[in-house]
Amino acid sequence: MNHYEFSSRFCAVYDQAVAAYGRGHRGAASLLPAAETEWLAANGISLQHLYDYAEDHHGYGGEPGFEQALGIELVRRDYFHNVQGGRPSGNTLAESSLPAKNVAVRGIEWLPRLLPKARGKLRGELPASLMYGCGGDRKFFKEHNILPAEFLALVWRHEADETAIVEWVVRRHANGRE
Repeated sequence: MNHYEFSSRFCAVYDQAVAAYGRGHRGAASLLPAAETEWLAANGISLQHLYDYAEDHHGYGGEPGFEQALGIELVRRDYFHNVQGGRPSGNTLAESSLPAKNVAVRGIEWLPRLLPKARGKLRGELPASLMYGCGGDRKFFKEHNILPAEFLALVWRHEADETAIVEWVVRRHANGRE
């Protein structure tokens, strides 16, 4: 595996997925050739994640976009190789376990829902029905001036300390759009 070339190869695979979706391809299972699917898996990235990026790229004016996807997947890849030892978790987050979209903590809606989603993304445990960086997540990130990859790294740093994550978001929100 060529680690140094990850970003450029991810760009090529991302572009392939976006183009395939644009040509009318629907469904993650056969979105990309087997070599790309295997390469993604070897980096802790599911084909569903690429499908979600491609679908939203076409449905939401280019969002989240390659740059955001790369940032997110670099954090996921790092966790996969350095915490999980290159082995998938084997667990899947139950979507039904997520708090409702309007639940708030410290007056901040969506954050209670985003926290388990971010942990699920970090660990590679999101079900196909959930996307880290979906439209609701992007609205939250924009409102609070947070990069999706930055939040994912924050969750990794404070995996066992949800209070520290909430406090960080509260401070970021209070500082406005600097």
